[in-house]
Amino acid sequence: MFRVRFAPSPTGFLHIGGLRTALYNELFALHHGGVFVLRIEDTDRARYVEGAVENLLRTLAWAGVQPTEGPYLDEAGVVRERGEYGPYVQSARLDLYREYAEKLLASGHGYRCFCTPERLEEVKTGQAAAKMPVMYDRHCRSLSVEDGDARMKDGASWVLRLRIPDDGATTFVDAIRGEVSFQNALIDDQVLVKSDGFPTYHLANVVDDHLMQITHVIRGEEWLPSTPKHLLLYQAFGWEAPMFAHLPLLLNADRSKLSKRQGDVAVEDYKNKGYLPEAIVNFVALLGWNPTADREVYTKGELAAEFALEKINKSGAVCAIDKLNWLNREYLKEMSADELVQRASPFYVEQGIDAPAALLEKAVTLEQRRVSTLAEFPEATAFLFTDRLEYDPALLAAKKSDAATAKSRLEGLLAFFSGLSDESFSDAKSLESLTIAQVAAQGWTNSESLWPLRVALTGRAMSPGPFEVAWALGKEKTIARITTAIQTLA
Repeated sequence: MFRVRFAPSPTGFLHIGGLRTALYNELFALHHGGVFVLRIEDTDRARYVEGAVENLLRTLAWAGVQPTEGPYLDEAGVVRERGEYGPYVQSARLDLYREYAEKLLASGHGYRCFCTPERLEEVKTGQAAAKMPVMYDRHCRSLSVEDGDARMKDGASWVLRLRIPDDGATTFVDAIRGEVSFQNALIDDQVLVKSDGFPTYHLANVVDDHLMQITHVIRGEEWLPSTPKHLLLYQAFGWEAPMFAHLPLLLNADRSKLSKRQGDVAVEDYKNKGYLPEAIVNFVALLGWNPTADREVYTKGELAAEFALEKINKSGAVCAIDKLNWLNREYLKEMSADELVQRASPFYVEQGIDAPAALLEKAVTLEQRRVSTLAEFPEATAFLFTDRLEYDPALLAAKKSDAATAKSRLEGLLAFFSGLSDESFSDAKSLESLTIAQVAAQGWTNSESLWPLRVALTGRAMSPGPFEVAWALGKEKTIARITTAIQTLA
């Protein structure tokens, strides 16, 4: 059975690239009937952020990405675990890493390094000045076990390093990139255990992937240079390595690496701006891959049915916000009024709008095909939730008209609407037909009549049409607003 994993570090919010990695792992597992594992890699204690694990789990749950094994939040918001290969949090597995670190020392594949930070910085500076590869100079590789033991007894600080072969190459086949090769002479003797006794990512992730029986490692391109080190660790332990697949980078519009300097990078940012999880999942799934050339909108089931690592592009994928906005609009258009109300309500509450349910339903329906995100609904429909609008008298007159004409047309429309039944306002199309017929019968033009009507009902130059707004407001509020607009023009 295929087993894959997503192994983030709890150092902050989930990056949009991290969500893509998690999603691709899940899609791969779903496609093959395999297992998707979530593992928390928290051995870098200096970068650990309190609450980041809970935030990660909430964000994955919001996006609908559901690991088969690993940590999850129960109904009380407490972190629990499911699965037979735990613990799934690395800080709870330290004894395991110590055991395997000792094995590397005993076999000679690892060695103790006593170099001070000052010496390492001096070496690094000298190499950079000489335009040499910046890497550890292997100063401690020749230390005898006895010498190392003596230094330890004296209290010297040390780290465990991986002994990289002096010559040859480490070559492997990447599921996305094909054959990849690294010259061993250019691979750093990686630190595997830090001076605080915690393992680095490299040792811990190899040990965990083996013990958790991971068959495919699907991760970001930034880990490609680390892969030869990991393969050498597999060889040192005598283990079979998994298949590796390194995903392309996510890029800004100018094709630079995606960064917060040019836009949002955290999934939470997109959530807070009112993007739908379905649209986000659809969007990130297509960053570097598309099942077909003739579609952009897919359900998650459709994505899983078509997912294949070999079809993922090698080149970087541009994170185009315009495409995300389009996708989000497509999903919004297909929602029922009830679901729209449920999804949009928190954004109204956030803006301090306590809307009656019936009016809220009309509001979201009014703007359903116009807004790009849920967060845009409150501002777009705010004119519906106020008792009194403030008018710019100059705005009430159409471009090729004047205030006197605007006032005259509004007075005529006020008299007309006052004579209609309440039921006439229950259907926007019917109200439009009745009103257009009245405008024609009076010999008025549509522009000089409907422009001041729309501004009278919304107070805005840009808004939905006047008949949709009148439908949302109802007869009483429609008449009240027209009356106020007329008074403004007096």
